[in-house]
Amino acid sequence: MNAMDKLLKAQSRNRSMICVGLDLDTKKMPPEFTKSTKGMFDFACKMIEATADQVCAYKPNIAFYESLGHEGLSLLRQIVTRIPDHIPVILDAKRGDIGNTAQHYAQALYEYFNADWVTLNPYMGYDSLRPFIEHKDKGAFILCLTSNSGSKDFQMLTVEGRPLYEVVADKVAYWNKARNLGLVVGATAPEQLVDIRKIAGDMPLLIPGVGAQGGSLDLAAINGTDGFRKPALINVSRSVLYASEGADFAQKARAELMRLNAEVSKLRSGQAEPEQTDQPQQDNREQGDSEQPQQVASSSSQETDNRSSEDGSSQQNQDNRPQQDQNVPPQPENRWPRTTDGSSQRTQSDSNDRRE
Repeated sequence: MNAMDKLLKAQSRNRSMICVGLDLDTKKMPPEFTKSTKGMFDFACKMIEATADQVCAYKPNIAFYESLGHEGLSLLRQIVTRIPDHIPVILDAKRGDIGNTAQHYAQALYEYFNADWVTLNPYMGYDSLRPFIEHKDKGAFILCLTSNSGSKDFQMLTVEGRPLYEVVADKVAYWNKARNLGLVVGATAPEQLVDIRKIAGDMPLLIPGVGAQGGSLDLAAINGTDGFRKPALINVSRSVLYASEGADFAQKARAELMRLNAEVSKLRSGQAEPEQTDQPQQDNREQGDSEQPQQVASSSSQETDNRSSEDGSSQQNQDNRPQQDQNVPPQPENRWPRTTDGSSQRTQSDSNDRRE
């Protein structure tokens, strides 16, 4: 089972499109769990036990663990083993580097940490993503239009008459021949989310920015799925992880997830109208900025599409998977929510890795 199928089954099984970010911050956790990595592990385990039937994925951000040194990386591995096998793990690492370095990144994230999906930065182009794409049973979400205020510095620039984020979406859709790619699109840009959804086809969208960053859950759910016809995940973190600083933190987290799932279910069934947001759009420049998008010189749009010839001498991935045909347009088949049985298991090797 590849990463896309696993995601769709998890969404169907738990009737949820909510992804929880496992970003452990000792400044926000109940004090009794902050004194050691063992305490942080216990906090994460209690959170997973209380919420595993209410989510479609967990997304630990690797920075929260790297900052703790080798103990933090060990903590991350141990937390991943406690996530049920049928729930996808999205390791938020935002990697992006030249090909041989990217191969080691892919090996670390997919094999050592046993992630099902990762997040990647496309700024260095196709060859920086290819080692991840070649893991056809794994998935990668590519940064497209992010929810931070600085996204306008580059992502909103005009390239050959189009905003750069649309060019990124087009490229990723073209590269999605193995049906293992998705896009990261912030909930703080609901109108642009509609446009990106059209470009993305059946690729899943990972949508951060709901809650603390001001994005609308309703608009993210509707616009990100084209009216619940296409796959998307809405990421929440602080509002769930730190719903309470007391002993009832796990119960409060579960209650918040149940509330979010209920709100999405009402939208899906047509029982609720989408809530409007006063959040300013991403393309509205701050006061003093030019009202006209900046122009950026760009080479031919076909330059990156013809990567197979220039990369033809590169070695295949370590698992000896065949190279993908770069000339066949992507033909994604599956749409969420179509899967209904929810019965998914990892391969034996994956299960062994998860249950050390």
